[in-house]
Formats: sequence, C-alpha cells, structure tokens
Amino acid sequence: MSLVELIARADARGLAASGLACLDRCVPLLDGDDEALRPLWATLADGTADAAGRDWAQGLTQVRDKLAGPDATGEDEAVVLARRMLAAAPAECSGPDLRTWADGCSVASLRIHRLLDPAADPAPETDVPRDGGAQGLPPLVAAELRRQVGVLELLAGHGAAGLRPALEVSTEGRRVLRAVVSRRARGRC
Repeated sequence: MSLVELIARADARGLAASGLACLDRCVPLLDGDDEALRPLWATLADGTADAAGRDWAQGLTQVRDKLAGPDATGEDEAVVLARRMLAAAPAECSGPDLRTWADGCSVASLRIHRLLDPAADPAPETDVPRDGGAQGLPPLVAAELRRQVGVLELLAGHGAAGLRPALEVSTEGRRVLRAVVSRRARGRC
C-alpha cells in the first residue's frame, strides 16, 4: 500500500503515531533532545481513549513549552516546517483534525528531508510523491518515505504493540537527521 493509502486507512492511534514520528525525526531542527516527545509517545501506549485524550493534551502543552523557539523570522525553511508541525498538532488525539495533521506532517517531513538531502534538488515545484515507492528519490528522502510507511504498517499490523518498534524506527531516523543537521552546521562555519 502507498503512504497515502496507509494514512487514509489508519485509526486514531496510527495517525497520532504517524504524525508524532514525523515530528520526532525532525526534533534536531528544533534543538530538542531525544526525550522531548516522550510524554506524547507515552499517551499512545495507554489503552483507554479518555485517559489518552487528557494525557495527549497535557503532554502536547509540555512539549510545546519545551521546544518553544524564537519567532520563525529568519529561520530556514526546514526549521519553519518543523515548527509548523508542532504548532499544528491537534489538542485531541482523535477526529478529522488528527488525520489532517498526520497527512500534513508526512508532507512536511518529506519536504524537510528533501531540503536537507545534499543529493536532492532543494527547490522543486512539487511535493515528494507519496503514492508510489521510493525509487528515483534522493537517499535521505527515500529513507524517510520508507520510515513513514514502516510506522503506519507497524501500527496497522500490531496496534498498540507496534508502538515500540515504531518509536525505534523514528529514533533511527532522528539520529540520521541529527547527523545531517550537524554536518550542515559545520559546513556553514
């Protein structure tokens, strides 16, 4: 199934994990540490919808406070996109806003990876295609597309038990992006 189809079929937990995983992989752009999004990941593991909903809203407030940065004026496009993902996160871990957020995070994260991929054309007029495979995409972008598909497949196939492996996929992607951001910063010096 394509990424677009997986997002369309995902349940609330899958959508929340998908959007959260995209944001998690982009945390290095927000100067966040590896534990920055833990409160939100923890809410997805809770088995009750009511508790998860309350905890999600509280966790989201904590995360926004922790990752609050300066006004986006003057920041590069990748950082602005990451900040928008965090700002757009819905206060409720359910409903149509969650699907819109997950879809928007998918597009933004792929765009961020394209902007940061040294092998990619950073200014294409179109978004990264999400309805096919990774063939022909620059390496960093192709890997991000595979991670997004992987997270959604893990949640679709294993439910709550898929959260830990989904977090592992996200952690690996965050490490890769942290290394890219670090190399990029050294290159500007």
